[in-house]
Amino acid sequence: MKTFSPKKADLTKKWYLVDAKGQTLGKLATEVANVLRGKNKPTFAPHVDCGDFVVIINAKDVKLTGAKVMQKKYYSHSRYPGGLKEQTAAEVLEKHPERVLEKAIKGMIPPNKLRAQIVSKLKIYAGEEHKHEAQQPETLTFS
Repeated sequence: MKTFSPKKADLTKKWYLVDAKGQTLGKLATEVANVLRGKNKPTFAPHVDCGDFVVIINAKDVKLTGAKVMQKKYYSHSRYPGGLKEQTAAEVLEKHPERVLEKAIKGMIPPNKLRAQIVSKLKIYAGEEHKHEAQQPETLTFS
C-alpha cells in the first residue's frame, strides 16, 4: 500500500469566520490551530500546508478562565541589559486584544519551516468588522 501525499493541485483552501465572543481562549485556539494546519481534512499530511484561512472577529471578548486575566504574563525583551518587559493578560487585552489570540494559536502550531506560512493564514480583528467579505467566509462554530 502506498502512502498518500497531497499535491498542490489536490488542495482547496476555504475561508472560515469564527466569532470569539464568550469563547474560552485555550479551547478556541486549539480548534483554530487544527483548521489552520488542515487536521480536520482527510487529506492531512504534516509536511504539507493543507489548512484553510481563518478570520476571527470579536477578539476583545474572549474569555480567560479562573484568575488567568491577572496571573498570565506576557514577556518581551529588547535585547539590551535590563530590557525585559512584563505585561499581564488584562493589559494586553486592553491595548491589543488580537495579540492574545495570535500568541495562543501560534504556540499550538509546531515550530517547523511551515509555521510562518500557516500562521499567515490567520486574520484576527478586535471588533465585528473585517475586510474579508469578498472571500465569502463560512461561519465556523465549535462545540
